[in-house]
Amino acid sequence: MTKPDISHRQALREKQCFVLKIGSALLTDNGKGLDEARLANWIDQIAAIKSAGVDIVLVSSGAVAVGLTRLGLTERPNVIHELQAAAAVGQAGLVNTYERNFQRHAIHTAQILLTHDDLSDRKRYLNARATIKQLLAMDVIPIVNENDTVVTDEIRFGDNDTLAALVANLVGSDALIILTDQDGLFTEDPRVNKDATLIQSAWADDTSLDALAGGSHGSLGRGGMITKLRAARIAARSGAVTYIVGGRIEQVLTRIFEGDLIGTELVPRNDPLTSRKLWLAGQLQTRGVLVLDAGAVTVLKKGGKSLLPVGVKSVTGRFVRGDVVICADETGTEIARGIVNYNLDESMKICGFGSDRIAEQLGYCAEPELIHRDNMTLSE
Repeated sequence: MTKPDISHRQALREKQCFVLKIGSALLTDNGKGLDEARLANWIDQIAAIKSAGVDIVLVSSGAVAVGLTRLGLTERPNVIHELQAAAAVGQAGLVNTYERNFQRHAIHTAQILLTHDDLSDRKRYLNARATIKQLLAMDVIPIVNENDTVVTDEIRFGDNDTLAALVANLVGSDALIILTDQDGLFTEDPRVNKDATLIQSAWADDTSLDALAGGSHGSLGRGGMITKLRAARIAARSGAVTYIVGGRIEQVLTRIFEGDLIGTELVPRNDPLTSRKLWLAGQLQTRGVLVLDAGAVTVLKKGGKSLLPVGVKSVTGRFVRGDVVICADETGTEIARGIVNYNLDESMKICGFGSDRIAEQLGYCAEPELIHRDNMTLSE
């Protein structure tokens, strides 16, 4: 697979907006407590970049880790309510530290706590986007985190890399910067093999990179390098370039801003999706699965076509009209996802039939399509 030409790599200073994600291990120096000196240094760099006219949205992990430190706990609990309690304790201290440091530069901050429900509901999604956009227009830096104090396993993002990527889609940022405890993505784990080579630039959709990414090695965070690759692919949907780079590198943010070749750059290959299709593609929760026959799979893959009930072999799940469902082939591979026009019972009754027979099966015909092409996005 061809690689992006790094000789034409754009400096971040040419971009207008970026999302910056900082992980728990960096913020707390691997659980030793909030590293205020390092955080203050990053904020100095952010302030300098902001003064150059770049809008910045900060996605910060660390509430749970800071809370655990304050409570004297050395390991991340497995019980959800203990995690929520730790997040509640840590969130206040974390945000206060950010606010205090940004005030040194006369910059105001705003706290934005999100759950997946906030982004899965179209109206709330648009409200969240409008709020963040307004804050940026008012020269405020939004600080986004998952709402760990109320989140449950069913609605959590799973890691803040994914959250950061969805926020990049939400605001239409030009770049996503993920600060990590590694200097980037390597050909092998540099902690094991000192001869491992840094991958400076690659296409975000290059799945061969997955084999190079291991799991999370930290006890406080939930992400690993694989989640950062997945985040890059989500961010690429809106045309954002992703930078995975070591947060401990001196002047890391200003160096990236100036175009230095540090860390790993993951470049989007395809044109950005439209706003509505970005929202559809970003849904981590779906309500059902429509299994398609080979003909329908071919039609959808060619693009630009709606899904008709005649191409559906079976339906499973619990959904109503307006929910997001997955379209899969007969092996279970996801082909697309979209907003369904009929509920579960109705979809089961009309699947396999032509659109001209919907009224015969249901007694009425709300729409000729099961999913309209404008409400569908193809999977990666």
